Amino acid sequence: MKKLKIALFVLSVLIGTGRVVAQDPSFSQFFSSPLNINPALTAQINSKWRVISNYRNQWIGPNNPYTTGTISFDSKIFQNLSENYVDEITRIGVGGMMLYDQTLSGAMRSSFASLNISGNVRLKERNGYEQNGMRIRHISKIKMDLAAEQRLGIGIGVSYGNRRIDMSKLTFENQFNGLTFDASLPSGESGLSNMKPFFSANAGLLYSYINDGVNFDFGVSAFHFNKPKQTVLDNDKEYLAPRYVIHTNYERVLTDQVVLNTNGVYQYQSGASYFSVGAALGYILSADENSAQMVNAGLWYWNKNALIPYIGYSYGNLQLGLTYDITISTLKEAPRRMHTFELCLIFRGGSSERSGVIPAPWK
Repeated sequence: MKKLKIALFVLSVLIGTGRVVAQDPSFSQFFSSPLNINPALTAQINSKWRVISNYRNQWIGPNNPYTTGTISFDSKIFQNLSENYVDEITRIGVGGMMLYDQTLSGAMRSSFASLNISGNVRLKERNGYEQNGMRIRHISKIKMDLAAEQRLGIGIGVSYGNRRIDMSKLTFENQFNGLTFDASLPSGESGLSNMKPFFSANAGLLYSYINDGVNFDFGVSAFHFNKPKQTVLDNDKEYLAPRYVIHTNYERVLTDQVVLNTNGVYQYQSGASYFSVGAALGYILSADENSAQMVNAGLWYWNKNALIPYIGYSYGNLQLGLTYDITISTLKEAPRRMHTFELCLIFRGGSSERSGVIPAPWK
């Protein structure tokens, strides 16, 4: 019985932030973690290839409840016949992501790796767009050079996951010596078995509409729909529940220097759900084709959890984003104030200049 209580405690610690037993980590900057949202977003980039790194430190304090980090790479392939990486009739992309997540000061660690492949076809071409490979050289020309285009994308992927519990970093009642806990004393526990590594299947769809300085995306996806077994107990009925995602993104050029970006996401897994919606304004400091600069500022709302201010800066192919979660859940009444921040770094490459489309964080 004692063993079962420990297992339930370790796996359900700090429930209430949308992260419960056997759930995937979530990011405040979901729009800057596209491969974690939809495999169909793989290689949907305003360049040839892209590298993204995310770091999230949740509820900073003595015990460091949650620390999560990712690094991903995705790229278009079979594009050697065209220099224009934006207006291809058909796009094929591949990508991969590695993610780690730890809690209880590292006592419980999770690691994941995924591999995706995507295809994206043009349903309706841009009327009047010059099909000669010429790229738009200044963001201020977007409105006059782009006409309507619709695209449909599909992505599939496979994930590998592993979760482990380091019993040496946990203490038990038998190790209390009257004054403190002594880890050198016998715990009286036989130890819990670590979860076996698992493979899961993922898939998603994406619809995009581009017209006259406007970019709209809508997608749906499902992760772990094969329900792989994941438990520290010998129970075949315990499995990693599927995660279902609906997301949308809308950008619009308001003036030659101001860009509006709005997006939202809804996720459901293991009986728990949440949504996050928000918007940011980008101000173009420089539209120089070799060193374009833009600053962004906005606010997102994570329902029943947090208000999330966002600031971002891009220079050429490099983009930075920083958020801080202002807790609005019942945890705000805790004696010690909870602090959570996220940092994202995106680098795009493979072309001499950013193509003339709206600069979206997840493109």
